[in-house]
Amino acid sequence: MPAEPSARLTAREAIALLTGAADFTEHRPPPRTLPPDGPLGWTGYDAARERAAERTGEEESVVYGTGLVGDRACVLLSFEFGFLGGSLGLLTGDRLEAAYDLAFTRRLPLLALVATGGSRMQEGMVALTQLQRVAAASTRLRAAGLAQLAVVRDPTTGGGWATVGAGADVVLALPGAQVGFAGSRVRPPDADPYAYGAEGQFTAGQVDAVVPAGELPGTVGRWLRALGPGSHAPHEPPPAAPLPRARPSSAGLPASGREAVERARSPRRPCAEAYLADYFAVRLPLHGDRCGGTDPGLLTGFGLRANGQPVAYVAQCGTPTRPAGYRAAARTIRLADRLGVPVLTLVDTPGAANDAEAERAGAGAAIADTFAAIAAARVPVTTLVIGEGGSGGALALAAPGNTHVTADSYFSVIAPELAAAILKRPPEETGATADQLRLRPQDLVELGIARSIVT
Repeated sequence: MPAEPSARLTAREAIALLTGAADFTEHRPPPRTLPPDGPLGWTGYDAARERAAERTGEEESVVYGTGLVGDRACVLLSFEFGFLGGSLGLLTGDRLEAAYDLAFTRRLPLLALVATGGSRMQEGMVALTQLQRVAAASTRLRAAGLAQLAVVRDPTTGGGWATVGAGADVVLALPGAQVGFAGSRVRPPDADPYAYGAEGQFTAGQVDAVVPAGELPGTVGRWLRALGPGSHAPHEPPPAAPLPRARPSSAGLPASGREAVERARSPRRPCAEAYLADYFAVRLPLHGDRCGGTDPGLLTGFGLRANGQPVAYVAQCGTPTRPAGYRAAARTIRLADRLGVPVLTLVDTPGAANDAEAERAGAGAAIADTFAAIAAARVPVTTLVIGEGGSGGALALAAPGNTHVTADSYFSVIAPELAAAILKRPPEETGATADQLRLRPQDLVELGIARSIVT
């Protein structure tokens, strides 16, 4: 069952929750006069707007302006659900477009606090086409390398979810909030309500985190630091992500290929969580592939180093990586590239998942997209192989020319057991096959595949 929704906040209460005692400077677009009862001449529309204004004290369903969340300036836009259900009309579109333009002009991240029932019926297709305006404004902001965050409140449905909400780079949700394209009055009567809530959308990989209201200021403030512009000039690549410190489970380098494989597969070897915990002072996970899938064996997100440097991360956890994991990896790398944040990848997988479900989910296309994301990245990508480097499923996350290895790792075109089977060799020749594959850390450096062994 979905959690109970948090108390509904007004637009200004939501802004105050995030900005605290800091100033919020409201902005308004140039005024526009609608014809009587709106563009459709919908009888009673003007009266409904007047009642909404009296009830909420607002002129429209969106409030926007500039403010501080923590120590970071941003443009905030907040929906007032009490004004005609937070619905989008022509004047709402004016405000949304102006908010995105303000972020573009000021070069500030945009934070959307969303609570909406969708497009306004009393304005018909005029209201619906405001979604195209929002999409165009969001695309312009994205092309400028500026971050977009959304906090989806109760409820967030319809076109507002499908543009301002789900179209953001990072999506946080309040517990129990109704979140989904289909509102409660238009979905099938026998639909599972969990699928239309914040927790269900998180499970499906459509929301990055469900955050209680009291934790929002700190969480959003950390996200703004991790995604915000760094000290480098626009269009100038940031410094590369530093290599993690080595956390070897044993001293020295493996003497044979068999030993290298055994050490990489050892349950005593430090895994991704240990490396990430040591590397970051703050970690902010991204969740899901935005296609309905998640892979618990692949961790993605952004983090802050002890010196405040933001770094994006993609880390395999020793399991076969599933298509959803590769899509999440590509999403993270492309976002970091757009925002000018360096990327760290940790390679540790026996290979890509090869079951029938993975094939149906598009394993080949997902792996290809990850290769493409790294190949196209303008920001530096740093790779450390911390365990198994299994074939193309591992290579998809490896940075050409900037891959390093630990003493507890190997990288191979194929697992030695499979290589022996393909070559019709008996099992006792697996060790010799591993030696022939030259998969040890020192072999990888000698072959020019790895730049260094981190010890």
